[in-house]
Amino acid sequence: MAAATIPNSTPPDDEVLEHYTHLLRDFDLLVYGRKTYQLMVPYWPDIAKSQSETKADIEFAQTFVSKKKIVFSRSLASAEDENTRIVRTNLRDEILKLKQEQGKNILVGGVDVPSQLMELGLIDEYRFVVMPTIVGEGRRLMEGVSLPEKLQLKLIESKPFKSGCVALRYLKQ
Repeated sequence: MAAATIPNSTPPDDEVLEHYTHLLRDFDLLVYGRKTYQLMVPYWPDIAKSQSETKADIEFAQTFVSKKKIVFSRSLASAEDENTRIVRTNLRDEILKLKQEQGKNILVGGVDVPSQLMELGLIDEYRFVVMPTIVGEGRRLMEGVSLPEKLQLKLIESKPFKSGCVALRYLKQ
């Protein structure tokens, strides 16, 4: 299972968006909390339908829409698309069950769910895109995360973009 961040503060340029599209294609299942899901849906499904944005936006939107999704939420009444299942049970138990399924590559996005899974030691790989933007407010990835022990990561890939963004891929050691 991998955790990745998809920014919601600054729209990525086409090159970075193409990176995210390729990233999504490597995974069978996307896992979000309610807040991240509601940032992504209906925005990306609307772009997939309207085809009114850039080629990179449309390709990302179509890839996103085609993926199965799980949303962990106690308050979300229903999902807005047929590829999404809402889970109200224990995060740890559900993720352990999903990790047992054959051939499932799971991508977790957002802040809350990845932070909880990090604390539980259930993330095998981390993928970040660092953007050259300093944001003065909002939730921070790993804010408030309490690890039972130091987490050692090994950098296995880095990719700089013309915009100054850098994609980083780490494996848990």
